[in-house]
Amino acid sequence: MGRGGTPRLSNFRTFSLVMAVACASALISAQTVVMLATKAPVFRAARAEAAISAANAEAAQGGPRATIPKSADGHYWAEVEADGGPVRLLVDTGATAVALTPRDAARLGVDLGALRYSNRVVTATGQARAASVKLASLTVSGARIENVDALVIEHGLDTSLLGMTYLGRLASFQATRQALILQP
Repeated sequence: MGRGGTPRLSNFRTFSLVMAVACASALISAQTVVMLATKAPVFRAARAEAAISAANAEAAQGGPRATIPKSADGHYWAEVEADGGPVRLLVDTGATAVALTPRDAARLGVDLGALRYSNRVVTATGQARAASVKLASLTVSGARIENVDALVIEHGLDTSLLGMTYLGRLASFQATRQALILQP
């Protein structure tokens, strides 16, 4: 604190930076929702035509599509292989980064004692401290991305999140009523 109980300028700058990142994330999420909501569904007359169409799309876009089925709770839960270990992540297009609980990070081999919680983030439960980590690879249903930036959230995160540092590096992703379709 400065004189008279006013915050220091550096705290204000940090707060302003966090707010700017949060606003940008919200804007990108809103644009994604609007884009996904305006796409008309495509109906296929026959299964053979659908199979041929899917195969052509995969070949044209450089690889097979990966799907994450919608769970009974209405969310998309991804069974992920990160740095060779399994972890279950909630898909969250509003999360700026892949966010790991300390428990999941430790299970993936992250040395929690060596982390520096120097970042401040806003979670659903409020502000939290976070440490930056880099995942060598993150694979969801065959859609592999390498060198993925992630955060280990010190407290306040109930489940790990699959955020935009992974999703934003895909060629595309599309939400349907039944599944989330990822195109690497």
